[in-house]
Amino acid sequence: MPAPPKVIPLEGEIDLHVSPRITSTLNAAVKGKPRDLIIDMSNVSYIDSSGLAALIEAMQKVEKYGGKFALAALQQNVKPIFEIARLDQVFRIYPDVGSAVSRK
Repeated sequence: MPAPPKVIPLEGEIDLHVSPRITSTLNAAVKGKPRDLIIDMSNVSYIDSSGLAALIEAMQKVEKYGGKFALAALQQNVKPIFEIARLDQVFRIYPDVGSAVSRK
């Protein structure tokens, strides 16, 4: 039976001050090589380029070993940040954690 997806909830404003902590959280999760790593963004009110870089780096590490990386539940005010940077075409983005978990 495959391992359940690892879901990491993030919250608040992810900026230059917070992103190093996010990076270490994501790196710790990636070390376990989960088949699916889902980042729950439902409580993230803001993300800047350093936060985006942390997510991109984690996604690349997960894909390197053949895992799947997804973002779930982007808030309405966070979504445009991904769209402007065209990262909505880079990341797998799901409306909520449930649909990210149940995707095939």
